[in-house]
Amino acid sequence: MASAEAPGTAPGTTPHVRVAVIGSGFGGLGAGVRLRRAGITDFVILERAAAVGGTWRDNSYPGCACDVPSHLYSFSFAPNPEWPRSFSGQPHIRAYLEQVADTFGLRPHLRFNAEVSSARWDAGTARWQLSTAAGDWTADAVVSATGPLSDPQIPDIPGVDTFPGRVFHSSRWDHDYDLTGKRVAVVGTGASAIQIIPAIQPQVARLTVFQRTPAWVLPRADREITGVERWLHSKVPPSGALRRALLFAVRELQVDAFVNRPRLLGAVQAMARRHLHRAVSDPALRSRLTPDYRIGCKRILLSNSYYPALAAPTTDVVASGLAEVRGSTVVAADGTEAEVDAIVFGTGFHVTDMPVADRITGAAGRTLAEEWGGTMEALRGTTVHGFPNFFMVIGPNTGLGNSSMILMIESQLNYIVDALTRIDALGVAAIDPTPEAQRRWNDDVQHRMRSTVWATGGCTSWYLDADGRNTTVWPGTTSRFRRETRRVDLAEYTLLDRPADRPLAAAAASAPAPAPAPAEEAAR
Repeated sequence: MASAEAPGTAPGTTPHVRVAVIGSGFGGLGAGVRLRRAGITDFVILERAAAVGGTWRDNSYPGCACDVPSHLYSFSFAPNPEWPRSFSGQPHIRAYLEQVADTFGLRPHLRFNAEVSSARWDAGTARWQLSTAAGDWTADAVVSATGPLSDPQIPDIPGVDTFPGRVFHSSRWDHDYDLTGKRVAVVGTGASAIQIIPAIQPQVARLTVFQRTPAWVLPRADREITGVERWLHSKVPPSGALRRALLFAVRELQVDAFVNRPRLLGAVQAMARRHLHRAVSDPALRSRLTPDYRIGCKRILLSNSYYPALAAPTTDVVASGLAEVRGSTVVAADGTEAEVDAIVFGTGFHVTDMPVADRITGAAGRTLAEEWGGTMEALRGTTVHGFPNFFMVIGPNTGLGNSSMILMIESQLNYIVDALTRIDALGVAAIDPTPEAQRRWNDDVQHRMRSTVWATGGCTSWYLDADGRNTTVWPGTTSRFRRETRRVDLAEYTLLDRPADRPLAAAAASAPAPAPAPAEEAAR
């Protein structure tokens, strides 16, 4: 559905909705489901692309898969008994999100090709004014679910704009370009690159890998889920719930080592070192691939094929970053040169400097990026002072280093829906977190961050912003975050009165939930 107008909107007028959701990945679709279940049906999901899926739509590179077990990487309200593997690939996760959109009746709310160029709070009307590629909207509340892994980050490399071959980022894979027999440079050795490298290594003529910092890699315990298992999870749903609960518990138990006692990770580091030694026999290459920081400081990667691909005779590992491009020659910071036909950037995303922050303008006329000044912070990772009725999914310090982000997303959605129903019940226009509450929350988060492996492990990672502050990861269990976001504490908020010319709408909290679509009823 591409129309920019809500049903019943008079021609020529700006359509208004109660909630505008930005993005249709896990966060945006999850928000849609939770809104409908709370009886809030007056909302749109604004998606810049032509299909749902978010990062799992955009990242379609060879070998793309999740490093969280499938049965934990799904909504608790939409279990999938048909996952084909213990760690699912991108096509299956994207298909799951399409199924969620269908099952829970979200298609009528979706607006595709509707990239949000600006969202501005209008204090006079106590509403958000949104401009999109598909037209303008106003909304009582905005839920930003753009995600931190949505906008690719490509380093500014001198000469890359004159490179005669193909250049693309891992999240914008050029499927029209055949890499067979080509000389390919892969820049970066992070989570995407370690999947791309073994997937393309057998087909390319020569592979040159530019590695600024090696990663700790553990074996990937991936396997096909048997037909018996799928049958059991489908016919006896508690068996799938038990599997999910066990996966959840194991990861909750790991948190103490990451957050409070990083020395306990020594045994895991020894396992990673054995994994490297078994796969790479060349001492010189093994040395280049051995990190000098504690495991867990950077994201721990999972792969059984990455090291063999690097050890292949057609692969060159350059222990330095890409510094310059001269024609078809790529030049590393250490002076190493290689002739290549294609450059693939596996260099991550704008995480601590999310581009969407430049498009959100609050009550003081300042953008979210200006308000943050290079250091993100939010109350409970969800709301920001000066931006009334603005909610984030996967906001500052809600990322995880060892478990499923779906757990954090669902906690935030509970918090957002509670906020919206409280606003209706109180008859106010909006809520705005107090600066004191936001400061207390973030001071506590940063205090707890000091003992974590991300702060003490001796590395520089994408978890850190330009000032070296970790504004990305949550220093605690997902259970703790769920408790902290169970309900909105109104003492942490300023309540904004409703304009006199805006009558009080019927409280959604007291309205009956809409009848579910037939498929949704079957999913319960």
